[in-house]
Amino acid sequence: MTEEQTEYVKRKYDNISRKYDKKLEKTEMKFLGEWRKNLLKGLKGDILEIGVGTGKNLKYYDKDANVTGIDLSSEMLGKAKEKQKILNRKFKLIQMDAQDLRFEDKTFDCVICTLFLCSAPDPVRVIKEMKRVCKKNGKILMIEHMLSKNKIIASIEHLISPINYWIHGCKLNRDTVENIKKAGLEIEKETNLRYFDVFRRIEITNN
Repeated sequence: MTEEQTEYVKRKYDNISRKYDKKLEKTEMKFLGEWRKNLLKGLKGDILEIGVGTGKNLKYYDKDANVTGIDLSSEMLGKAKEKQKILNRKFKLIQMDAQDLRFEDKTFDCVICTLFLCSAPDPVRVIKEMKRVCKKNGKILMIEHMLSKNKIIASIEHLISPINYWIHGCKLNRDTVENIKKAGLEIEKETNLRYFDVFRRIEITNN
């Protein structure tokens, strides 16, 4: 995966950072906010969030959780730091490439990833890094939109994905389940959330 593709995604998210929260406002109120809350409820220990973005998840973490959030985009991260101040929480928010995490092996009790793998230049590499930094028997939890098993829905995703990538740096037709397998992980629980199986919740125990 080229450095140019990584830089392309970084520029896209730097550019949309000011409008990102506004674009998601209606979907956050309708369903995304509840999904985030249910995913993160009661999590304890050392937690890493991959692609923390503007910090949409931050308010849902338990006050006893020790949360580190990383993102490639400094502008998106700046928005997350604004939310951190409002929440008066001590999150560690660091600019970092999820494809090359600067953490030791088996550092975190839980790794979180929400709506990020669609934009990662090399999603398999990212998932391998998530596996590496997660402790043995730790949890890897995801909410992602991905390629549907329904042929009609999948054909639509394939059709509009190049346009969406050009505008937002996000690919709608990622086969995330297959990428998880390629990274050497086994899904423990997979839950369809919306649009048949486009949005899914994934739960993994790192062995």
